[in-house]
Amino acid sequence: MSDITQDGWEIVRFHGNERLTMEEEVVEEFPLTILLNGEEFATLVCSPTNLEELIIGFLASEGIIRFYNEIKNMVLDVNLGFAYIELNREINFSEQDHSKRFIGSCCGKSRQFYFKSDVKTAKTITSRLTISVEQCYNLMKELQLRSEQFRRTGGVHNAGLATPDGLLEVRTDIGRHNALDKVYGTVLQRKIALADKLIVFSGRISSEVLLKVSKIGVGLILSKSAPTDLALNLATDLGITVIGFARGNKMNVYTHPYRIQEVNMDTCQK
Repeated sequence: MSDITQDGWEIVRFHGNERLTMEEEVVEEFPLTILLNGEEFATLVCSPTNLEELIIGFLASEGIIRFYNEIKNMVLDVNLGFAYIELNREINFSEQDHSKRFIGSCCGKSRQFYFKSDVKTAKTITSRLTISVEQCYNLMKELQLRSEQFRRTGGVHNAGLATPDGLLEVRTDIGRHNALDKVYGTVLQRKIALADKLIVFSGRISSEVLLKVSKIGVGLILSKSAPTDLALNLATDLGITVIGFARGNKMNVYTHPYRIQEVNMDTCQK
């Protein structure tokens, strides 16, 4: 019977018909309940790292706060899995604001898929950032090199805040959305200017991921995985460049390719 050990989980591994008993590191899954002004707001299932940044980014993404200084006090009880957040103002919101679909009045057809909280927080991006193909390849390689926990466990996602010249911050979580919220929390805490920034990402670019990128306020997401059609519709509306399947020396640019600088043919044919 398998059991947890000091260093990991005791497993039985088969290579062909060869049987080995060994210890395997398994990614940690942690429930964190957020109480907002004394009321239970949400429970996040996450990796227990950078929790303060996660909470800040999550609250901003949900439209509860816009700035870090709207949080008056934050107390984390990691042992029990609770976060006690006190805002410097009263809040009035209903459950419908966070769960019901809202059809916005705009020309983009994909806006009908917004939640009410997304309508308040999603941003149309006008960033003039440009990046070369080679810089895209280098950023994805750098993210993979810094993905130590993924190499050990295979069970996490990584999101990085970067300039075209390199990664600035990398956040890791079992959830794609959580990893992005941790980045968002870092941006708000440190008041990071975003005009020359992009997101480098390990996961699939769903509509929810694309909306989080919009809320953070960057104009380009670079991922090794695929986008969805709804994400691309939203990206078209919101002015975000989506690059997917960035692996080795290949990548697909799906929307707003004007941010990608031309390169010489030798680079293209490698």
